[in-house]
Amino acid sequence: MSDDSFIREVDEQFRQDRAKELWARFGNYVIALAVLVVLGTAAWQGWQYYTQKQAAASGDGFLTALKEAEAGNYDAAVSGLTALESDGVGDYPALAEMASAAALAAKGDKEAAIKAYDQAAANGSLSDEFRDIAKLRAGLLAVDTEDYAGVSARLEPMAAAGQPFRSLAREALGIAAMKAGDDRKALEWYKAIVDDTEAASGARGRATMMLDILAGKGVTADS
Repeated sequence: MSDDSFIREVDEQFRQDRAKELWARFGNYVIALAVLVVLGTAAWQGWQYYTQKQAAASGDGFLTALKEAEAGNYDAAVSGLTALESDGVGDYPALAEMASAAALAAKGDKEAAIKAYDQAAANGSLSDEFRDIAKLRAGLLAVDTEDYAGVSARLEPMAAAGQPFRSLAREALGIAAMKAGDDRKALEWYKAIVDDTEAASGARGRATMMLDILAGKGVTADS
């Protein structure tokens, strides 16, 4: 036997002995770890199945509530949506919160709808987009239920330059000002829409019409 062969055999024997020693010391831990991996994988797959099933149930509940609202059964719709707000999974609680407020508004209960939108707007778990829409909807409804100061507090921040819903906010503020008898303030809001080159054509057209109405009352930028 050559020296190289002898060295290889000794090295192999050493590795085998070392492996046996390590297994004797840590074998139980290795087995336990393998079991945990298997159990963890099974638990993860089980959880995925559970959440998918729950999401499907939430989706069915949401669609059922929307159908109730479309049929004019607003109380049933709100009841179903309220349940989803607390028990739904994924994005459904947020969608249900907004849809519930919309159902209340469609029912004609503007006070309750405003309260629901205010709650949605204050919900930190909702996206900024959802919260902004909730603020806008509450402000639009408030035109019919609150004085100009109340509407202004809600919508003026959204009417500032650069805000995505500024044209709608300005229109609502113009209407609120006219209801309050402040035609001069209304003119300022409608003119801000017309002068905004980035405003949608529909919004600018409506604002132009309102400026014509105000002009017929003798209220113009030059008066």
